[in-house]
Amino acid sequence: MLHLKHISLGYKIPLRVAVLVIVTASVLAPVLVYRSIGNLRDNMIGNADSLGHVIADTLIEPILHEDVWRAFEIINIPFSLPQDQNRNQGAEYILVLDAENKVFVSTQPQRFPILTDPTTIEPGLLPIVANPPELHAPAPVIIETRQLSSFYLATAIQSDGVRLGTLIVSYSKEPFEKRFYSLTQSAILITLLVLAVLLPLGVYWAKKMAAPLLQLSESMNRITPNIPEPTEIELEESNDEIGQLAKSFKTMLAELKGKEQLQQQIIVSDRLAAIGRLTAGVAHEINNPLGGMLNAISTYKRHGVQDPLTLKTLSILERGLQQIKETVAALLVETKSQTRPFDLNDVTDICTLVQADLSGKQVSFTCDIDIVNTQPVSSTLVRQIIINLLLNAIHATQWQGCVHLHIWRDSSYLFIEVLNDGSYIPKEKISYLFEPFTSLNQSGNGLGLWVIYQIVQQLGGVITVQSEPDETRFIIQLPLQETHE
Repeated sequence: MLHLKHISLGYKIPLRVAVLVIVTASVLAPVLVYRSIGNLRDNMIGNADSLGHVIADTLIEPILHEDVWRAFEIINIPFSLPQDQNRNQGAEYILVLDAENKVFVSTQPQRFPILTDPTTIEPGLLPIVANPPELHAPAPVIIETRQLSSFYLATAIQSDGVRLGTLIVSYSKEPFEKRFYSLTQSAILITLLVLAVLLPLGVYWAKKMAAPLLQLSESMNRITPNIPEPTEIELEESNDEIGQLAKSFKTMLAELKGKEQLQQQIIVSDRLAAIGRLTAGVAHEINNPLGGMLNAISTYKRHGVQDPLTLKTLSILERGLQQIKETVAALLVETKSQTRPFDLNDVTDICTLVQADLSGKQVSFTCDIDIVNTQPVSSTLVRQIIINLLLNAIHATQWQGCVHLHIWRDSSYLFIEVLNDGSYIPKEKISYLFEPFTSLNQSGNGLGLWVIYQIVQQLGGVITVQSEPDETRFIIQLPLQETHE
């Protein structure tokens, strides 16, 4: 069974609001009905008490003179008034008992004959006859039980502190029951109307209240395994507690993202540095015997036996060793002396050098060169960076694809951007692009980007990669060197 605490706030808050509205309406309706019936009963008792005291005071003289007819006329006055002046409040009958608790007079003489015991006719009157109301009582005696269909109000008739008799007024419960059912139906109808209005409104506001919490919960769940960009998180900000929490969360997310990026940069730098040291050591160890073998082949070709088979074999060996030498040289990128500053002639040479590769795949090549003067940065190294970037872009793009070169500068940096419409590079592979022998296509030895990274690091620059479907761009930022006359 699903526990309430495991239910989402999107359902829990509206459910609680709905229960609160239903409980409130269910409690208020009976209270209002009970209150209305109580007020009706209190008004009836108050009017009956007032009526009883007036009639009791008026009956003193007829009782003293035993004027039954006059007493009968007095107690029938409330029943003979017009409806708008009738103050009997639904009384069934009025009964007057003498000092001996015998019937003196009644509005229903056939039912209660004179001088008869009223309890034999109406057993419900027994408590009044057994315990008549006290003299000068502040309120009438009320007799009411569930078994009786009526209830009675008794008032003492007295003169100069002497009990002359008892005035009893009988009320039927039927009007109260009808009134109760009528009020109950009205209360149920009003309750249903209130629920029909408040329930949807309460659920709506409850969902609005829960929405920021749900957004915050969803955003927190997105932190693992990868921290999203702060711009990817949509949270409602306000000045209340939830809004302040959303602001704090976005601030924390930005700090975590910055920390994650810094950690990734440190990891990549450490990994590349370790690989660089390893490859440099291996390359130096290979270069020593490699140079000796190449020298031996060169010497043999000049002074050895010149038969065709031997020369052919030596040529194959020499080309293979030369290829090994070039691969090792790529692993040993070292800062070279600056022959001259980088200028537009270098750009022209670069475009010429890559023209064959462009034609081979029928790639559309465009360039924007926003520099006019020479730039204080090594032309040799910058040429190597641009050539490697363009060759990688050409290899990565599709047949008849597009490659674009953009070069510009500001006051402190030279920027090189190469864009292609080739395959999308997944985010998890970008951090491994600059490791040696890492290639995203079948051609190449996977050293081009490694060489670029090494040169950019030596020049104190930064390289960034942005990739999305149908567009991948590499951006190089190189600090411009100060020139000295």
